[in-house]
Amino acid sequence: MTRNETGSPTIGRTMLNKVPEVTAIFWIIKVLATTVGETFADFLNVNLNLGLTITSVVMAALLALVLVFQFRAQRYLPAVYWLAVVLISVVGTLITDNLTDNFGVPLWVTAVIFAIALAVTFIAWFASEKTLSIHSIFTSRRESFYWLAVLFTFALGTAAGDLLAESLNLGYLLSLVVFAAAIALVALAYYAFKLNAVVAFWIAYILTRPLGASTGDLLSQSPKDGGLGLGTTGTSVLFLGVILLLVVGLTIRERRGGMQLGSSNNFDLPTA
Repeated sequence: MTRNETGSPTIGRTMLNKVPEVTAIFWIIKVLATTVGETFADFLNVNLNLGLTITSVVMAALLALVLVFQFRAQRYLPAVYWLAVVLISVVGTLITDNLTDNFGVPLWVTAVIFAIALAVTFIAWFASEKTLSIHSIFTSRRESFYWLAVLFTFALGTAAGDLLAESLNLGYLLSLVVFAAAIALVALAYYAFKLNAVVAFWIAYILTRPLGASTGDLLSQSPKDGGLGLGTTGTSVLFLGVILLLVVGLTIRERRGGMQLGSSNNFDLPTA
């Protein structure tokens, strides 16, 4: 048993913080990963004809394997962390797709379910640790809360993005604009009106998922469906390539012991 930053006991081994600093590069890779989550899930499911069930099982197994390495690590490792984010993005998309396509659950119901699940996770996390700050992910219990919250943000974001673009017929481009504008408003509230940093972070984190999903659909879908026709293969390869280059750069800087790549103007998250 260790003690958290409030001085109360907490279960789990103590380690260095397991989450990267929230810089411009963090948000860029996050949006790229959310886009890949949408397009790569479609690539496996449709292009490779694996089907939702097989795709879900395979990707969930890969995610579980990577999370084992992530939890065993004593500090933030860019390659492991961002691979986990990409995979959890794919799995979050598949969870929502399974509920809507295989079980016929309406998108608005799916969005409500995951909104409640996310809220419960945050409540339990704060009740246990007295903070939701990602600057304090240095015990296994906090890391468990963190990754569970991340999973629900991806599932919720997928449902919300599809709800606006498809069920409400806004289309991919207009949905992208709506979510980008919402993120801009959060940034304005944070920088200009001093919105609590932790609250601002998690709202923005949730919104980047439907932003990425709308971006992925806009790029990959055919023009007759409102997209640009790049296809899921081309979009996935392009975005995965950019993510790889950025993560390699982060890894090199990490090994050299320097600052992580990104803007020096961090979206700082004080303890909640």
